[in-house]
Parts: sequence; structure tokens; C-alpha cells
Amino acid sequence: MYTLDELKYIVSQCKMCELYKGRTKTVFGEGNEHARIMFIGEGPGYYEDKMGRSFVGKAGQLLGKMLESIELKREDIYIGNIVKCRPPNNRNPLEEECAVCIEYLRWQVKLIDPDIIICLGAVAARNIISTDFRITKERGNWVKKGKFYIMATYHPAALLRDERKKRDAWEDLKNLRAKYEEIIDIEKRGLGID
Repeated sequence: MYTLDELKYIVSQCKMCELYKGRTKTVFGEGNEHARIMFIGEGPGYYEDKMGRSFVGKAGQLLGKMLESIELKREDIYIGNIVKCRPPNNRNPLEEECAVCIEYLRWQVKLIDPDIIICLGAVAARNIISTDFRITKERGNWVKKGKFYIMATYHPAALLRDERKKRDAWEDLKNLRAKYEEIIDIEKRGLGID
């Protein structure tokens, strides 16, 4: 089994799809390596590609505010993407690019072992929840896969483009906070802690 550092190195050398040709840096993911909550986006954008870090542009700043609104910090969570290299002109990653890169994400999930996975946007949801996932109709609903509670919500970039989606995203965040507290409660009861 790999460590996250070993996996990060492997990703940095990856040439399994055409995206590597246009990247400045791979964007592996970052955050708490023992996080209970993992956020997954679709792929790096311009600023992420330049810095090699997840969610550092305007969408990342909004994500930080979203986390604060439910009393979480970036240090509490882990954040990654379906693909680790920026698609040209910030287009959505192609199916074949996702199919190659998702193996890295599976390893990340296995190593971090979160309780909750939040898919940010339709691309992440289609790769993790269901290939025919419809973000406007199915966001905010919990899906249980194995031990993981998985929910999709709007990508922060979508909220920047369309403010009308913010109310729904706020409901999803409250839903996330409630699920997180429920998991902590069940764990405490199991340990006999009041």
C-alpha cells in the first residue's frame, strides 16, 4: 500500500492521458490526511495549475467561506479532484481522462478513509455517485456506498456564475453539518461517551 507522499510522487510523473502535455504542475490534493470529510471537484483550474494546489482561485476562496459557515476550516477537511491536471481552457475533463485518473483518487480515498465525501459539481458526482447524475435534481441527497456517506452539491464556481444556486448550496451545507454531527454522536455513543 502506498503512502500519500508516494502516491503524490507517482501522480507528478503521470503521462497516462493527454492532459499531462499542458500542465504546469499536477494538483494532487491537500488537507487533513485523517479528515472525516473529503471534498472532490472535477479538476484544477488556471491558478491551481500554476501553484500545484487545490481550490486556490475565486472558487477556492468561496469554498473557504462555505466551510466557515458550518464551522469547519480547510485544515479539517481533505480536498482533491477527479483529474490531477488542468484540462485545456478549463473545459470539463473527458470521460477517458477521468477513467484513467480516478484510480489515483480511489487510492487517496482509501488512504484518507473519510466518513463523508462531498462531490463538488456534476462531473465529480457522475464519476463517484452515478454516470447519469443530474446535479440540479439530485444534489443534497445522501447516497451510502460501502462505509461512505456521499452527497453532491454545486461546485463553488457554479455559485459564482449563478447566485440563485446559493440558497440550495446553503441547505446542502447544513445537511453536511448535520450528517457530520450524527456520525460523531454515533461514535461517542459506541464508546460510551455522553
